[in-house]
Amino acid sequence: MRISFLYGARTRLGKALASSILVVPLTAWTSMADPVVVAALGDSLTQGYGVAQGDGFVPQLEAWLSAQGLEVTLQNAGVSGDTTQGGLSRTGWTLGPDVDAMIVTLGGNDALRGMDPAVSKANLAGIIEAGLEEDVEVLLIGVQAPMNFGADYKTTFDSMYAELSNQYDIALAPDFFAAIRDLPSDDLRDLMQRDGIHPNAEGVRAIVPVLGPYVQQLVLDAALGE
Repeated sequence: MRISFLYGARTRLGKALASSILVVPLTAWTSMADPVVVAALGDSLTQGYGVAQGDGFVPQLEAWLSAQGLEVTLQNAGVSGDTTQGGLSRTGWTLGPDVDAMIVTLGGNDALRGMDPAVSKANLAGIIEAGLEEDVEVLLIGVQAPMNFGADYKTTFDSMYAELSNQYDIALAPDFFAAIRDLPSDDLRDLMQRDGIHPNAEGVRAIVPVLGPYVQQLVLDAALGE
């Protein structure tokens, strides 16, 4: 089986992220009176496509956060096949009155369809603005476009996440797949489903510890009302 890794070309982001993530002291969590509710808005990567119910991104991430001693409830608002437009249309009811923070992982399906990055960026901006209007902490998780539509398309698409993070002063995890992009093909094959797009349960297990600290900081910010 050939792993196509359609969400983007291999990079060295994983190592860079590991060296730059903020480590939160456990004593900082003593002020958390109630569990923090985090809505995870996304597509099949969030929803947990192709894996058992307890092995998807949301349940594994919630377990990782709990292992850090946090009282957190993650709501799975992932819909397989969803685009940024679909996510925008669902943002209102995703941001229920109990939601303290939101993770946004969208854009992969836009890139696979060759959608105009300007449209995707505007949709993501709408999602972010909706969260900020509700006084909800937002973490944007980037995905990378494949080379199917050329280098210029990929550069424009990939860069929109950092641009939105800077524009709205929100947290950014640059790449959902950062933890596994640098792996040799044989090792990567063991972590991906046969479609070459979605991680299997072991792949999610590798991804969560790299993205987890970003969410950990998101939860702290929400708990402290920053």
